[in-house]
Amino acid sequence: MKHLTLAFALAATTLSACAHAQTAPAVPARATPAAPSAEALAAVRARLPQDEIIYFVLPDRFENGDPSNDRGGLSGGPLQTGFDPTHKGFFHGGDLRGLINRLDYIQGLGATAIWLAPVFKNKPVQGGPGEESAGYHGYWVTDFTTIDPHFGTEDDFRELVNAAHARGMKVYMDIIANHTADVITYTEGAAENFPYRSIADYPDTAYTPVVPAAERDVKVPAWLNDPRWYHNRGNTLFRNESSIMGDFVGLDDLATENPRVIEGFIEIFGSWIDRFGIDGFRIDTARHVNPEFWQAFNPAMLERARARGIPNFHIFGEVAIEEINPGALARFTRVDRYPAVLDFPFQSAIRAVVAGNQSPALFERLFSGDALYEGGEPTALQLPTFLGNHDMGRIGTFIRQANPQASDAEQLARLRLANALMLTLRGVPTIYYGDEQGFVGDGNDQAAREDMFPSRTASYNDNDLVGTDATTAVSNFDTSHPLYRTIAELSAIRRAHPALTRGRQQLRTWSDDPGLFSVSRFDPESGREYILAFNTSNQPIRANMIVERGSSRFTALSGPCPATARVPGSVTVSLEPFGYMICAAEPTE
Repeated sequence: MKHLTLAFALAATTLSACAHAQTAPAVPARATPAAPSAEALAAVRARLPQDEIIYFVLPDRFENGDPSNDRGGLSGGPLQTGFDPTHKGFFHGGDLRGLINRLDYIQGLGATAIWLAPVFKNKPVQGGPGEESAGYHGYWVTDFTTIDPHFGTEDDFRELVNAAHARGMKVYMDIIANHTADVITYTEGAAENFPYRSIADYPDTAYTPVVPAAERDVKVPAWLNDPRWYHNRGNTLFRNESSIMGDFVGLDDLATENPRVIEGFIEIFGSWIDRFGIDGFRIDTARHVNPEFWQAFNPAMLERARARGIPNFHIFGEVAIEEINPGALARFTRVDRYPAVLDFPFQSAIRAVVAGNQSPALFERLFSGDALYEGGEPTALQLPTFLGNHDMGRIGTFIRQANPQASDAEQLARLRLANALMLTLRGVPTIYYGDEQGFVGDGNDQAAREDMFPSRTASYNDNDLVGTDATTAVSNFDTSHPLYRTIAELSAIRRAHPALTRGRQQLRTWSDDPGLFSVSRFDPESGREYILAFNTSNQPIRANMIVERGSSRFTALSGPCPATARVPGSVTVSLEPFGYMICAAEPTE
């Protein structure tokens, strides 16, 4: 058992009660649900993007509902089928059927929308000899019009969307327009070995593209097989023009400035809206596509959705930045016409404060930039916020790396605090699958993509999870895990109180050192004040925070809320290490 310290006795109590509750529920038998009723579908589509709680999942790593599709209908070994559950870079067997079977689990967590990593048909395996890996993650697309057989069929996808809608949940697809799988080679050699050649030095042709005979017709739609629609300038340097026109680690970079490419992708992804009635797009590598493409594409997708009866279609782009710089992110809502973008600065602030023990004053730097987004603070309400992801790694990993001597109870307390911040502050909370089971990976990318079903990958199974004695070698769908329960509780509070989804946010107090961070949020209809207070330090705190002068009595929604104001305009806050509270002011008569 893990050693617990007195300072985290409360967390330890919950931990000891739940550490052995690893009884994975049986996977339900296959049943085909009917399409959602008109009333249920209308209720789903009436919800605003900021009302959602998103659960982000890699289907290959979630649940294996149909082992017959593990090899994607291909024959041969791992280098032909892409399937090797012992290798962290290959398909492991998770699929759409598994997601359907586990909707109860996702809904029980409080999620109202499921974001799927790409499920389009991928090149099964790519990479040089000895460096091969598989397209289990979904970002090496060859056929943009159908489902990868490793994940199931279009009927499975339709069933998933219908089943989610019937439960009042949305489905967001992860899409790519920047690149396809690595198919094009150059007469000068293999594309992945070629440095970027600029327009200044090579204004016409940088490299001479060639499509191998065996892959001449592998891309769908067929126009994608023509090398004319690609830049063919070698690998990006991730700066200057190469950021837009270079091959992303060898992947075939599309000439997204060309009208044929713009028209083609509007039709490709519009078709998914038409055929399946999905609810939104997360867009990969958004910063590596020219703004003019998005200026045409994003409005076209919103219009396509409205024509399909989906008025609140949520589009958010991946603009990966590593600093707390809202201005760099806001540019994409103004110039590129993105309705929303993933809030990477939010993640940076959480990581610095909760894992890195820096001052919560960083949140002031973060939220003061909300006015910079197109539409200002109302747009900031629609930004998906997150603690970690499949590329950068997990929040549990960051906490453990920054605090290697911390007990399991302290790590659990920090993780609860991180989730409390995400689920109560402005933005759309986005939970990375497995975080609710205390997953702590060894790093980023493949090391942060563990299996929820029993894993056969040694580098996953030796991980020490937080809040449990289980490992990834067993099924991890434990609804009594302390983090699952914490997230479910916070999600229920968020959904029940519009102040926490649509309400204006006002920062109140932030300390220069780890300690108190406090915020007020206001009901968008009544103006009722909700006060949020967080202790980001490893010591108990007692301090005062500003509230509205009319807020004199409070109801506790979570944590040790004061019953009354200390004096008009001020309340006294007492919090344990890494503790938090959520309080609602009682309406004045």
